[in-house]
Amino acid sequence: MKAKVLSVFAGLLIVSGCAQVMNVLQSVNVPGPLTEQEVISGLKEALTTGARNSAERLAAENGYYGDMAVKILLPDEAGIIVDNISKIPGGDKLVEDVILKINRAAEDAAREVAPIFVSSIRQMTIKDAFNILNGEDNAATEYLKSTTYNELYALYKPKIQASTEKKIIGDISTKDSWMALTGKWNSFANSVAGKIANFKPVNTELDDYLTTRALTGMFLKVENEELKIRKDVSARITPILQRVFGSLDNKTK
Repeated sequence: MKAKVLSVFAGLLIVSGCAQVMNVLQSVNVPGPLTEQEVISGLKEALTTGARNSAERLAAENGYYGDMAVKILLPDEAGIIVDNISKIPGGDKLVEDVILKINRAAEDAAREVAPIFVSSIRQMTIKDAFNILNGEDNAATEYLKSTTYNELYALYKPKIQASTEKKIIGDISTKDSWMALTGKWNSFANSVAGKIANFKPVNTELDDYLTTRALTGMFLKVENEELKIRKDVSARITPILQRVFGSLDNKTK
């Protein structure tokens, strides 16, 4: 009889112990596989955060002009323009003023970038999200570039164009100087003497070049933000970012 009581008592202890273990296990956050909703929510949040941060940095005063990684300079072919204007008293300042105005135009355009990015992000599909999550370290940036580039180009170019068409010396603008320089050079390059010397015409369209440079700077900043979230745990400031991008940490271990 005593043995039977002890047996029952031991069984109760085992059952009680199992219940306690189950309670402990249930209280521990052991994440299961990522759901489609989590992936797309995490990616949208990461992209929105990165895009807004990038736009805000570049839209600030000296966002372009003060950052050598993205500062917009005149094309290399403008070297002759720069050299000649520099010979005029105050010429160096005039050239720098042109560069400053171009970069200010880009900073102005950057203030209107975020809504374009957000609109693209909202249209992201589940397939897009998984491709980005499992893609290269710049996969999100490439997604944004493929879905927003044309619209951003249309936003930036008129602002850049207005800057290059502003008169800087008398009745001459940056664009006037550029057209005069390239026109004369191309006439020579296309002449018999130019062809014998193997000179190449310059076909750089100034506003297109400057707009492209401005967008290159924008996407460089977006890529930096993406890399930060992918690699830096402290940059994942919300639970969904920690969960989604934490899954990548586990894959690399």
